Amino acid sequence: MKVKHLLIAGALMCNVAIADEEVIENPVTEEGIVKVEWQEPKNYRDLKTATEVKSRFEQRFFDTMTKNINKEAEKILKPNQKLEMVVSDVDLAGDLRPTFGATSANELRIVKDLYPPRMTFTYRITEGDNVVIAGDEKLVDMNFMYGVNSTRNQRPFEYETRMLKDWLKKTVEPVL
Repeated sequence: MKVKHLLIAGALMCNVAIADEEVIENPVTEEGIVKVEWQEPKNYRDLKTATEVKSRFEQRFFDTMTKNINKEAEKILKPNQKLEMVVSDVDLAGDLRPTFGATSANELRIVKDLYPPRMTFTYRITEGDNVVIAGDEKLVDMNFMYGVNSTRNQRPFEYETRMLKDWLKKTVEPVL
């Protein structure tokens, strides 16, 4: 009889843990002059983690990318201008591969030039109520492995950050 109660208690605790992890359909992150809506992240090509809880990993990615984009946008945008983005697809650099228990029970992200970072989004830069620039982008950085110095510690999402930094400098800055 005690085993039955333990099983029921365990099942109830699992439901509490699952219910605690509420997924927001289209999360929005803001930092400084940047606002990003992450449209249906469950449909993204590759926003997967090998080691973290999926929702925490996604939120960390969203927060880190918004912070990094803001850092670069502040250098390029004029005072009173804001960047708004709606991201519809993300494909992180590298690919998850099973380890078959060789190093862990999880998967491992293999980063090769065969798996470049990709991001699809719409954007607009506003100044007050006026739209200064707007457009659609489908970014792919085929040379992502050649611009990172392998002797230093890599920052989280460095390949994706550099791809967006290059986009801001080559596409947005000349128009402003």
